[in-house]
Amino acid sequence: MKTVDTKVIAHIESAFNSKFGIPRQSGVVPELKARIIMEPEFRNPDAFRLLEGFSHIWLLWHFSKAVRETWSPTVRPPILGGNTRAGVFATRSPFRPNPIGLSCVRLESIELDTPEGPVLTVSGADLMNGTPILDIKPYVPYADAHPEASGGFTSKGWETLSEVVIPPQEQEKVPSELLVGLYGVLRNDPRPQYHEDSDRLYGMEFGNLEIKFHVSDKVLFVDSIKCLHL
Repeated sequence: MKTVDTKVIAHIESAFNSKFGIPRQSGVVPELKARIIMEPEFRNPDAFRLLEGFSHIWLLWHFSKAVRETWSPTVRPPILGGNTRAGVFATRSPFRPNPIGLSCVRLESIELDTPEGPVLTVSGADLMNGTPILDIKPYVPYADAHPEASGGFTSKGWETLSEVVIPPQEQEKVPSELLVGLYGVLRNDPRPQYHEDSDRLYGMEFGNLEIKFHVSDKVLFVDSIKCLHL
């Protein structure tokens, strides 16, 4: 088997310390902000020259929490309910021959002179905190945008919830810079696609918070929010 070497050029800082709740695709929760921190070898400001002219970038990254010794030619995409199998190359499943992810995110800002070296702030990322970044490329509209494209079995997209209810006393526990992103994540229904039990209580980590919630009649109710660490 032929192999190639790759280098980790950066890692991402996001609000997701576990996989549960991460948006199923990039861009579906545009309110989410994240930071890309370069590895020391790649902190040369010249590497980012003219990047500020692009509104979006592609991130190629490593599914570092989904590495397996073997791979399967078919997987069960959540959008099909978790029971129907599709070919792995017809999906974006993390369980692939090479665990490589691809995300298109909005480039919010570039800070070249920080204690961490050049830092990119992006929005709409679907990456777990600490995910290794393998490459960064500009999104080029004339080549990358295809409005006429067909989406196969993903064409219907994900059904979002009609409302998210967070009691005022719980909302006060959420830092202001995280609140709009939290609403976006919850509105996109972080539950597994096939779960419809209105009595089931779910929990997810978001930033430094543990969020407990349940869903009834397409409305998500936050039951409690707890700070995990001081």
